[in-house]
Amino acid sequence: MMAPVVILGTGLAGYTLARELRKLDAERPLLLISQDDGRSYSKPMLSNALSKGKTADALAMATPEVMAEQLNATVRAGATVSAIDAAAKTISVDGETIAYSDLVLAIGADVFRPPLAGDGCDQVYSVNDLEDYARFRTVLGEDKQRKVLIIGGGLIGCEFANDLAASGYPVALVEPMGRPLPTLLPERASSAVAEGLASLGVQFHFGASVTAVNKADKGVVVTLADGSEVQADIVLSAIGLRPRTGLAQAAGLDVVRGIVTNRLLQTSNANIYALGDCAEVEGKVLMYVLPLMAAARALAKTLAGTPTPVSYPAMPVQIKTPVCPVVVSPVTPQTAGAWQIEADGPNVKACFTSESGQLLGFALTGSFASNMQVKSELARALPPILM
Repeated sequence: MMAPVVILGTGLAGYTLARELRKLDAERPLLLISQDDGRSYSKPMLSNALSKGKTADALAMATPEVMAEQLNATVRAGATVSAIDAAAKTISVDGETIAYSDLVLAIGADVFRPPLAGDGCDQVYSVNDLEDYARFRTVLGEDKQRKVLIIGGGLIGCEFANDLAASGYPVALVEPMGRPLPTLLPERASSAVAEGLASLGVQFHFGASVTAVNKADKGVVVTLADGSEVQADIVLSAIGLRPRTGLAQAAGLDVVRGIVTNRLLQTSNANIYALGDCAEVEGKVLMYVLPLMAAARALAKTLAGTPTPVSYPAMPVQIKTPVCPVVVSPVTPQTAGAWQIEADGPNVKACFTSESGQLLGFALTGSFASNMQVKSELARALPPILM
């Protein structure tokens, strides 16, 4: 019997790839292996589930057993892959050796955990998957007096701040860079987001990082680098993600920021592929849904026998802060050019252009972010990310 295609990971990347492959090849043996419980869910929903009244179980769309039936595949949940033998085309799974014909790494990214002093670090949580969300919801409870301190004012931090505050919880947000979404937005657009979140009661602590979390009579006391202290009941760390590369690196695959692939999503080994948050495709690590979907469609064709390079058109990102909607097409750091800004209160239209006048990125807030015509026109004017 032919060895299966093995997909490591049952998040959005793994299950989307499996679905796309089954559209093209209904019979090739397929095995998905997950270190979590294998339920199908949409990870982007985690950061706005609270205000929608969604528990972790309500976010789960299908059990691994249902997914296995839908995909005509085997799904092994709660399994740990400890090693890849690229030469033998095998993996080690909880002491068992399993052969593969092609191996796909869809293993995602880990939460970056800052080094913190203090005895209260066990009360610092992060939400990176469905099980994390279930734990966080349990600890948070229903007492709307419980104050949540969020470490990090990037995309995930701002989305959770909006969700928690809109759900009635007191929220404090710590961001060392001095404003929300500092790596994605120009200052005027950041100000619009800050004002929107502040209108929900979010308290900001800008300009200093968290250095320690210590237990207190009630909750914890969080110490900042400037010496100030903030009381909270629970701490949510949302500093960012780092591609999971350890397994690939141990197998001898090329790794830089992520697992290095070409445009076929092929790693430095011809029978091993990577996609999603763990992958670095032609130097680009894009931890967003649209690049993941494009990669899954292309890789499915390749695995089905038609080598298909992935291409990334311009793919603006919608940030889920309903109090001040945001759509952004991020500008690569150190890009030469300037922002042109049109603003009316919370409604900001910011366009980043090169010296020659080429649109390279944009940021929209408020009514501009909700205007389909504006979004479409700007997206069409952008160069592709990867063609």
